[in-house]
Amino acid sequence: MDTLSGPIAVFDSGYGGLTVLEKLRKRMPQYDFLYLGDNARSPYGTRSFDVVYEYTLEAVEKLFSMGVHLVILACNTASAKALRTIQQNDLPRIDPNRRVLGVIRPSVEVIPKYTLTNKIGVLGTLGTVQSDSYRMELEKQSKKLKVYQEACPMWVPLVENGEAESDGADFFIRKHVDRLLAMDKDIDTVILGCTHYPLLMNKIKQYLPHSCTILAQGDIVARSLEDYLKRHPQMDAQCSKSGETLFYTTENVDKFKQTAGYFLQEDIEVHHIQL
Repeated sequence: MDTLSGPIAVFDSGYGGLTVLEKLRKRMPQYDFLYLGDNARSPYGTRSFDVVYEYTLEAVEKLFSMGVHLVILACNTASAKALRTIQQNDLPRIDPNRRVLGVIRPSVEVIPKYTLTNKIGVLGTLGTVQSDSYRMELEKQSKKLKVYQEACPMWVPLVENGEAESDGADFFIRKHVDRLLAMDKDIDTVILGCTHYPLLMNKIKQYLPHSCTILAQGDIVARSLEDYLKRHPQMDAQCSKSGETLFYTTENVDKFKQTAGYFLQEDIEVHHIQL
């Protein structure tokens, strides 16, 4: 990686952002990526706006100090609670030529292509649902859209403890899907508003009608980023391209390596970092 350009950073509070990283690497294999998981302070989903903002800003500043020019917040909670403040208040001060992007806006921009009923369901963490970010962004897309949200606090622990395919997971998945559908029987498009949830996709599908479209964020964010870099050649020039990926965690390296292997289905080298 040369000194003038740097990797695209993918930041998450834990492991969920690996589902986004996987799709980014698949779609843009020539680019360098740096993944940072703040596992020592995870989960962010139950924390206050102020704390999530503080933690996310620390991570962004650390990544900038490592030569990164573009950070993707592959964490719905960070995107909901910290992105706008960082973009408006902090980037002009830190470096107006660097960029921080989130996962919520790209996810909602594609919704009108899929829905026929204009009834949208969102499954997310408590923090993402309480932030109301999806509702606000979707209503900017179209006043016709009606948004229903359900917080699923047990889903991230199920994934991170390797229980995504277990029989025990069915109870919690069915419970929250049923609650969402009970809000409006005409919901025809469901956003998985947490990057962990694609690993529960098989079970989520079992409890949603076949006519329902389920949108996971990885492919959407990858397409959006590819388009963004085409439209911003100056930023693209600052992204190094040798097909390398570096992994960092604020927690135990061995634990991260083991769990990340479950997400990525590959053996990786991991470095410890302090924020």
